[in-house]
Amino acid sequence: MKELIESLKKLDPLYVAVYNVFFIICKLLLVADIVITCYVVLSRYIPFIPTAAWGEEIILTLMAYMAVLSAALAIRRNAHIRMTAFDRYLPRNVIKVLDLAADVGVLILAVIMIIVGMQYSLGIGGKGYYSSMPWLSKFWMYFTVPLAGVAMLFFELERIVVDLGAFYGVKFDIEEAAGEYEEGGQQ
Repeated sequence: MKELIESLKKLDPLYVAVYNVFFIICKLLLVADIVITCYVVLSRYIPFIPTAAWGEEIILTLMAYMAVLSAALAIRRNAHIRMTAFDRYLPRNVIKVLDLAADVGVLILAVIMIIVGMQYSLGIGGKGYYSSMPWLSKFWMYFTVPLAGVAMLFFELERIVVDLGAFYGVKFDIEEAAGEYEEGGQQ
């Protein structure tokens, strides 16, 4: 098993690359949100700027994408809020098992998000259009859920390998980065 984990550790550059792509996407979504929000606000107060009826719906959609993709990024860094109040009283191996169980639970949630989210995207989203943009399907508003599920699944698989590596003494670079994050270091 240790050899398998060591070989899976070689996929780390792929995880880093995908993480960086999603991180850049989140940054671009934030910039677009800020620019569109500024435009919408300015169009309300400056008479010669045409009002953007589409602005608020796009802002909410971009914000939804940014929120769920950012949550998936937090999985890789192990930066989600979690209950650790009893960790100091539990044996280290019990904590490792609990971490693995929590990651398997999140993996199951990711699969559910993909399946049910896609059903909603194609079902409800495929039948409606944005009120201010009748040419744009609401599919894109609901697609945030299955997209987040795919990103969560991808990063959760890495977390499970890292958790299994903890049982066999295999260290991952991501653990050190997560430790720095928890201690207040820069990430």
